[in-house]
Amino acid sequence: MAPITLYRMATLRDVTAFSALRPLRQRVHQTDDDTLAEQIALVRIPAPSFAEQARGDYVFARFREIGLADVRRDAVGNVLGEWRPDGAKGAPVVVAAHLDTVFSAETDVEPRRKGKRIHAPGITDNCRGLAGMLAVAGAVAGSGVAAEHPVLFAATVGEEGIGDLRGVKHLFREDGGFREAAACVALDGSGMRRIVHRAIGSRRLRIEAEGPGGHSWSDRGVPNPVLALAGTAGGLRAMPLPHPDRTSLTVARIGGGSSINSIPADAWMELDMRSEATGVLGPMEESVRGVLRDAVELENASRRAGTHPLHARVHLIGDRPSGETAADHPLVRAAAAVTASLGARAELVGSSTDANVPMALGIPSIAIGVGGDSGGIHTLDEWYANDGGALGVERALLVVLAAAAVSG
Repeated sequence: MAPITLYRMATLRDVTAFSALRPLRQRVHQTDDDTLAEQIALVRIPAPSFAEQARGDYVFARFREIGLADVRRDAVGNVLGEWRPDGAKGAPVVVAAHLDTVFSAETDVEPRRKGKRIHAPGITDNCRGLAGMLAVAGAVAGSGVAAEHPVLFAATVGEEGIGDLRGVKHLFREDGGFREAAACVALDGSGMRRIVHRAIGSRRLRIEAEGPGGHSWSDRGVPNPVLALAGTAGGLRAMPLPHPDRTSLTVARIGGGSSINSIPADAWMELDMRSEATGVLGPMEESVRGVLRDAVELENASRRAGTHPLHARVHLIGDRPSGETAADHPLVRAAAAVTASLGARAELVGSSTDANVPMALGIPSIAIGVGGDSGGIHTLDEWYANDGGALGVERALLVVLAAAAVSG
């Protein structure tokens, strides 16, 4: 079924002036210290991809405390809760913030303060998004505000690299998920200006090559899988990319062999392909497979007679879809107008977030930060400073209410 178009968003400029929303807007400023404290509490709970249970427990309890309806976990571990405003009969607006981080469970995540900055791995990505989502949910739950669409708040699992958007893929699955959602707003990280309306898709491959291996002298002439993959890497360097200004291909890791005096019996290589353009990652993968095939054939052609040939396999280890919500779509215009009303200038950008999946399905979707400043993302020295943090929560609140077609 085609997603619902949010025609009511054309009236967003009126929404920013709705007097009924003034108490909610004031609330997110009055509770700014609480939101920051929640962000710090969240970062103290390790949540590597595939091990988000404890942090999910925290959000589950907070959803119930806030008063959301039908608080639950789904089959993959997403934590869900609903706001059902008066008059809401339309398809839901999904508000997503991911639970997981890129750091292992053993990482020291205890926050350290240096002036205005709070340093801790994951403090911004995505404890800021989660704390902002809880602040928005707390503002709207029980507010008595009327809207056309209910809002599903979703703390998702598996957004980061190895998670491969596992949680949001399940959320928007074909068999009874939220493919008929009116819109999706992902809350991810910090900042006031960025509006992600282009989904950078990615496809990640692991290539493995195997041969007979042997002694570097007595078995000379045996085909070498390291050479085959090195040849593949060289061929990929020369491979033309579709939409080169919107596409990348990275040979990220390569390895193999067992000792300096042995012909390797195996080798491996991992690739990361990305594009903002739709429909190009599949053909790119086929081109990669062709380059690999040629390199393996070249290495096998030069092997000593009577030796076994190399064999190579390609494994898909990551697949994030591309997509775009048009810059002139009411949802994007709504977010830009809210941003401007709060004194910032919107920047329309592309990125890889939970919004990739609904965006690729044609559901109007964006991702935004939730105020404040940050740096060192995905490093052990990641930090967050709460300058303008409350304004970021207010922006998220107004964008969500606009998407829900709140009444005046």
